[in-house]
Amino acid sequence: MYSRKINRAEAQRRLVASMLALCIALAGTSAFAFGFADVAQQAKQLAQSAYKKPASNLPKTIENLSYDQYRDIRFNTDKSLWRSAKLPFEVAFFHQGLFYDHPVKINEIVGKKARAVKFDPRAFNYGKNDIDPKQLEQLGFAGFRVHFPLNTQKYKDEVGVFLGASYFRALGKGQSYGISARGLALDTGLNSGEEFPQFSEFWLQQPKANDKELTIYALLDSRRVTGAYRFVLKPGAETAVEVKAQLYLRENVTTLGIAPLTSMYFFGENQRSEVEDHRPEVHDSDGLSVRSGNGEWIWRPLVNPKRLLVTSFALDNPQGFGMMQRDRAFTSYQDLESRYERRPSAWIEPKGKWGKGRVELVQIPTPDETNDNAVAFWVPSVMPKPGQPYDIEYRMLWQQESETQPPLSWVTQTRRGHGYTRKVDDSIALIVDFEGPALKKLPADAKLEGIVTADANGKLMETNAYRNEITGGWRMAVRLRRNDEAKPVELRGHLKSGNDTLSETWSYILPPN
Repeated sequence: MYSRKINRAEAQRRLVASMLALCIALAGTSAFAFGFADVAQQAKQLAQSAYKKPASNLPKTIENLSYDQYRDIRFNTDKSLWRSAKLPFEVAFFHQGLFYDHPVKINEIVGKKARAVKFDPRAFNYGKNDIDPKQLEQLGFAGFRVHFPLNTQKYKDEVGVFLGASYFRALGKGQSYGISARGLALDTGLNSGEEFPQFSEFWLQQPKANDKELTIYALLDSRRVTGAYRFVLKPGAETAVEVKAQLYLRENVTTLGIAPLTSMYFFGENQRSEVEDHRPEVHDSDGLSVRSGNGEWIWRPLVNPKRLLVTSFALDNPQGFGMMQRDRAFTSYQDLESRYERRPSAWIEPKGKWGKGRVELVQIPTPDETNDNAVAFWVPSVMPKPGQPYDIEYRMLWQQESETQPPLSWVTQTRRGHGYTRKVDDSIALIVDFEGPALKKLPADAKLEGIVTADANGKLMETNAYRNEITGGWRMAVRLRRNDEAKPVELRGHLKSGNDTLSETWSYILPPN
């Protein structure tokens, strides 16, 4: 009898304790909104278990669609998220299919709570495809795009898109899509093969009536890494994306690519097309710009190599890097459809000190303009240990009108040809044009030097620097021979007046023949 009373009392005590704990939990839920810490906790827990590859859920009617047939599936924009509420941002969705064979979870954060955005096949127009939407109710979204009144108040322009693996893109005023960004790059350019982490789930913060920025959270997952991301999209003349990430490795990786940028370089002024083409240049970006921790600015023109070309710049606390489209003249491209002169440059500004590492540039041969073949990213010298959080923050700027440039002068073009124009020989000529305020202020009788060095595989024969009377800048002409045609040559050069450096560093890789 006594024992029974003790058990009943203990049961009552436990019940009261449970109710109290529940009240505290409910109070905590109502007091704190969904945020980055919630996604980071998911990433941490996910990293403690083995990776589960998402299974395809595509029915044959969708799986067998061709590229053009898939593109005929269009989202009905009148079903856009937040349209009926007449909020400044709207979100439209992509249908599963083609390369996107598994669903991506998408949630909406309203107030302090997150709720799932349900897939509805009736929100899509299937065009000429013979598809019964009723058979697709178990599918999900492949990704989404964000709209905002960027170029005019009368229409909400597309300003950003998240679609495929961890890829995303953004646009500033008057720009056209070109370069892409990714959440993370793993072992890019290695013989072991590249791993493509994927954003498996998103949370979209519902904006307020006068908001001019949109917050997006994302959960990253792959075989060797998980991660939590927060993107704050700020559309404008140069659209900014503030990025905060916390990564967890499941196992070691060789190359951890932070803030990766992916672009296309087919041919240009330093590398002519190998086939007849009416366009002088075809590229989304024409060079990699790097601002080192000590203030040096470096410019490496892109190339389309015959075989894989991986180069890097060792740095301590970099101040920024970007894949840039410096040539903004329509006459350089002559493409009324692609409008390459409107493709954005993408500049990365680290937040805080990133420490020691390298900016790595991977350039891959491409037979046409449909393949992104240039990738740049930051690689930390000290890799995080599996299971330990790795925090990183940076700002991305999608630029056109006012691009990030060195304060003195910068390279506007690099042209390649034979060393002698009247009689072809085995020497190579590189013509480098510089422009900038430091050069425009020079007197008419100014004398500058072109300081150029080459590695052991290059023999410099001649270097000249002279004023470019057409542009008001200066031109540096270099003539050299290559010792071994099967190996690259690395060149570095800049303009100098006495002891003063007046330009960024031109850092050029002449690929093997």
